[in-house]
Amino acid sequence: MSLKLYFSPGACSFVPHALLEMTGAAFEPQIVKLAAGEQKTPEYLAMNPRAQVPVLVVDGFPLTQVVAITTYLNDTFPAANILPKDALAKAKVMSTLAWMNNTFHPTFTHVFRSEKFAQTEAGIADVKAFNTLNYRTLLRELDGMAAAKTAEWLGGDHPGPLDLYALVLTRWGSFGTGQDPTLLPASTIEAFERDAGKLADKLLKEVEVAAGKAGVPFKGGRARSMSPADALIRAAKKENANSLSWPRTGEPE
Repeated sequence: MSLKLYFSPGACSFVPHALLEMTGAAFEPQIVKLAAGEQKTPEYLAMNPRAQVPVLVVDGFPLTQVVAITTYLNDTFPAANILPKDALAKAKVMSTLAWMNNTFHPTFTHVFRSEKFAQTEAGIADVKAFNTLNYRTLLRELDGMAAAKTAEWLGGDHPGPLDLYALVLTRWGSFGTGQDPTLLPASTIEAFERDAGKLADKLLKEVEVAAGKAGVPFKGGRARSMSPADALIRAAKKENANSLSWPRTGEPE
């Protein structure tokens, strides 16, 4: 099996990127520089006519959408425990993942790309202001969800897509809606503190390799001197920094 992940710094593609690392499977990471328009080239549009990331190419077949890729990885690598084994617990995780992907995420798109949803300057400003308030409400809902959980992770006994998407969504809120960039739901931070260090190191290495192939300067470095939680946050930032104009590139298209 050959796997190639097309990801963009800062985008929701961080979720399958991290999940692939958790599976231990061999894959080729390929940076797509959205700010440079690489998602609109004929070659990329042939894989995904919607001009979005992520795209996971499986033996030549391009698979798109975070929810679909998550399901595929869970079914292909069951030992990784990406999703719960119990049918109802799995359905609950998928319900929350769908909410993150089809409600939470698009709300930020209306903040970050307001010009796509109105034609006048006043209209654009109104779209951005309205959705900024909505996004802050969603962040509070996420925080409450994390505080109320009964297992160690948002999706149960193992780390999974909800924890990774929560990291992305919270980071977006840190610069897009005026939230404190150091904040994550308390229970998510506790989980990262236990197990995130090795994953952060893997991600940093993968991003460094992909950046080199893309001709993007990368000032990496290992993350072991930091706490695991800070290390994973840094891994996310390293996927967005270093001549990629952190944090203004790779966000929702």
